[in-house]
Amino acid sequence: MMNIDMVMTLLLGLLNDMFFASIPAVGFALVFNVPVPALKYCALGGAIGHGCRFLLMKYGMPIEWGTFFAATLVGMIGVHWSHRFLAHPKVFTVAALIPMVPGVFTYRAMIAMVEINHLGFTPELFSVLMENFLKAMFIIAGLAVGLAVPGLLFYRRKPVV
Repeated sequence: MMNIDMVMTLLLGLLNDMFFASIPAVGFALVFNVPVPALKYCALGGAIGHGCRFLLMKYGMPIEWGTFFAATLVGMIGVHWSHRFLAHPKVFTVAALIPMVPGVFTYRAMIAMVEINHLGFTPELFSVLMENFLKAMFIIAGLAVGLAVPGLLFYRRKPVV
């Protein structure tokens, strides 16, 4: 059973994660020329997606699967908002997914590749390279497929069953 301190720590961590995920979501929405009234939805989508991934990872789900499910949730919400506000779903979803792009894993893979080039091949460096590269690629695949799932479900011409 969770005590109040554990719950408060979890909630504060979640709010912190969601707040700081909304900032790059709005920044990239501005770069993508999203209309000003939709910026708050981009921020909310980024916060919801990153918060969902935070909770899933907190309870033991790997980052790749957590990213997939969070991207699917953001995509579903984006489709709902697109029907409600008569805009394309990508207006709300693409900028909201940017905070989940795996920059750290990609950076570590690139550093390992540069070190292999500079220092020579070692099994340890190659292991670091492959581990981080594959993790980054699976996270990116989770983002792409998760973003595509709502479109595949909602915009089908034929029924699923």
